[in-house]
Amino acid sequence: MSLPSSTSKLTQRAELQRERILNAAQTCFIEQGFHAAGMALIAQAADMSPSLIYRYFDSKNAIILAIVEQQVANGRTAIRSLYYAPDFAAAAYEAFTQWRTADPRIMNAALFMEMTAEASRNPALASAFATSDQDLRNEIGNWLSASVADGGKGLSVEIAQSRALSMQCFMEGLAIRALREPDLSPEKLKLAIAHFVEGMFAV
Repeated sequence: MSLPSSTSKLTQRAELQRERILNAAQTCFIEQGFHAAGMALIAQAADMSPSLIYRYFDSKNAIILAIVEQQVANGRTAIRSLYYAPDFAAAAYEAFTQWRTADPRIMNAALFMEMTAEASRNPALASAFATSDQDLRNEIGNWLSASVADGGKGLSVEIAQSRALSMQCFMEGLAIRALREPDLSPEKLKLAIAHFVEGMFAV
């Protein structure tokens, strides 16, 4: 049963408003850090009143948790796109270039570092990260253990889960490299990725 047109429009508007707030918050967190970026600053960046923001998020912490949830959804989509992907090494290098240029399609590397640091002081965020990390690790493990015919790598479940953790560590390391060494030689980086991939997919 479809929703009435007026209800659909209200739902769509609410989703757009939430997206607008999250985008503004991410910009503020990157530029000012979590503690300096309060609700008033986020409201200013979103070009809306603080009272309107509170209609969608009851606190800054709720905004942060929503960003984590959003990134988990994006991560699942990215991992599922690896099924039948012709060249994972090329995809990993592309991720590095996206982090280096702060491409909005993936988690901003600077924001990732900010959120990681904040998680050490924020139990709710730490819990959300622990859950999201495990969810994405399972998603990677499912891809690695799927049969080659189904677009996976045909690894045993046990090996797949272990290498899923290795892949998380590797990709997070690439994000840090993109921040600290944006001018890293493409040839050196591609060779390093190739060496990692060679061991990653070995049966």
